Amino acid sequence: MSEKRLVIIDSNALLHRAFHALPPLTNKNGEPTGAVYGFLLTLFKAIKDLKATHIVATFDMPKPTFRHEKFKEYKAHRIKTPDGIVSQIPMMKEVLKSFDIPVFEQEGYEADDLIATIAQKSKNEANVFILSGDLDNLQLVDEKIKVYTLGKGIKDSVLYDSQKVVERFGVTPEQMNDFKALTGDTSDNIPGVPGIGKTTAAQLIQDYGSIKNIYDELATDTAVLKPKVKEALKSNKENAFLSLELVQTKKDVDLDFDLETCKFGSFNKEKVKVIFNELGFTSLIERLSNLI
Repeated sequence: MSEKRLVIIDSNALLHRAFHALPPLTNKNGEPTGAVYGFLLTLFKAIKDLKATHIVATFDMPKPTFRHEKFKEYKAHRIKTPDGIVSQIPMMKEVLKSFDIPVFEQEGYEADDLIATIAQKSKNEANVFILSGDLDNLQLVDEKIKVYTLGKGIKDSVLYDSQKVVERFGVTPEQMNDFKALTGDTSDNIPGVPGIGKTTAAQLIQDYGSIKNIYDELATDTAVLKPKVKEALKSNKENAFLSLELVQTKKDVDLDFDLETCKFGSFNKEKVKVIFNELGFTSLIERLSNLI
């Protein structure tokens, strides 16, 4: 039996990245299509690079999640999603449907929670690759799960395995949540520990292994730390542990997921061509034969 290689698409993150990376494009009706075009360029490249045999897509939903219940200010400062992206989400779903790629979204959860759940459900049957426009899923990387993300542009890509995560951040994938809980995340309004930057956070995690260990050490008052770092940690303990809760993805969302429904390649080319013509993506039609 040939090796199964599942690509899980972090659709909202990829659309955002494509929207900002490409000049505006419109179809004959004047509707914006650039984010969908960029999304497809990246997806086509990923299919080829990763030799995908199975593909599934995940989306965020506009309603609040369980994280908003824990922390009202979660994502509070995030700029409203541009209308140009919002209008392309239904378009993107239609394209995915034409490729027979299943789409998952669930109220109360973010796409990252669905990605984590699908990855855990699939890792014993397939090699898993998370296709995303950001690095929020690095916490999931292990021997069977990798993150494939964009570099500086749409055409550049980086494949993160465990070694690559350590090279980039100085911590292991298992420690990424502790690292982010210390540094915080302005895009999601995760507080972190003010005054702790990436270098200090990485050093603390390397020295102590986790946030719990750091605070256990602080409680004994034997921790050898710079006074400013010690003070920042002590006065922001609650924020540190709250941040740790907020950045952890749920791996047990109740999903009706079956790997075999994600098998890729038997889509109706004529159906896809019709949609591509409507969107003005004639240059992509020639590439359909190379996808399978």
